[in-house]
Amino acid sequence: MAVPGKVAAFRLPPLPKVGEIIKLFRLKAQKQLSQNFLLDLRLTDKLVRQAGELKNAYVCEVGPGPGGITRSILSAGVEQLLLIEKDIRFIPGLKMLSEAAPGKVRIVHGDILTYNMEKAFPNHLKKNWEDEPPDIHIIGNLPFSVSTPLIIRWLENVSKKDGPFIYGRTQMTLTFQKEVAERLTANPGGKQRSRLSIMSQHLCSVENCFIIPGQAFVPQPEVDVAVVHFTPLVQPKIQQPFKLVEKVVRSVFQFRRKYCFRGIETLFPESGRLKRTEQLMMTANVDPTLRPSQLSMSQFRNLCNTYRKMCDEDPGLFVYNYREELRLKKRAHLLISNSQPEETEEENQF
Repeated sequence: MAVPGKVAAFRLPPLPKVGEIIKLFRLKAQKQLSQNFLLDLRLTDKLVRQAGELKNAYVCEVGPGPGGITRSILSAGVEQLLLIEKDIRFIPGLKMLSEAAPGKVRIVHGDILTYNMEKAFPNHLKKNWEDEPPDIHIIGNLPFSVSTPLIIRWLENVSKKDGPFIYGRTQMTLTFQKEVAERLTANPGGKQRSRLSIMSQHLCSVENCFIIPGQAFVPQPEVDVAVVHFTPLVQPKIQQPFKLVEKVVRSVFQFRRKYCFRGIETLFPESGRLKRTEQLMMTANVDPTLRPSQLSMSQFRNLCNTYRKMCDEDPGLFVYNYREELRLKKRAHLLISNSQPEETEEENQF
């Protein structure tokens, strides 16, 4: 007997198992797309729980594939589920799920890297950045080949408050190779402390939720997989433009095994490089003999703030590109080398 005032939980009708869907539509993971399917519904349920309360929420699932995680999201009682799938082979199986949950599922055959997330959800869901996160979630078992460039893109969206974050501090629950997840969450001095650590942690609260063993996937990858949850911060820890922070952090970690001043040098043209490096490090109060992985978030903040002032004083400084300078030097060296053999041969003849 139903309890008055209680709404019955949504339940999917009986459906073929995910493994049966794979056989039915002759689906096979493509190695070149780094596809790995998660078929164990206990694990997909556990992954979806990391997103938080999804009842009546709006969810975007990235790369649903054969629909294992999709089933767990629908079973959580979401209001609307947007599926963005690049591989057309999976669309028929996803349509079966859509028909089993009338009015709840919208399927987009497209690439998440180019899809316009600013129109993905209704405008009434928008919240101020300072408010609690909106009832919008991004969930995905990401292919290894796109996971890092995609999270960097989304972090830039967080910084600019656009893309999926035009609605507010949209939360993300995503899978990564275990090693990448360790980089995302590494603390100062940690072995995996890297550019990803700074770029993610200065913009988001990042939690490494749990590890999924490789053998749980089909086909089995060579590495284990981690589920990582992101909640954008109300205030970034480094209040500078994304591209500036990214440039400073990338430069610092360019020579991760050496003292940090070696990477910081690459922010400046060869002329006056040493003097400007010393000026930056002294003003930012950073010990030049620390390794990149030892620098704290506050030290990166000081470096970015000081570098910004130096760029304001010298507008041409920010566009300086160390790697481009090296490339041009190498090219000039090759041109000189290639122009010499004929003279050498003539000299050898005498």
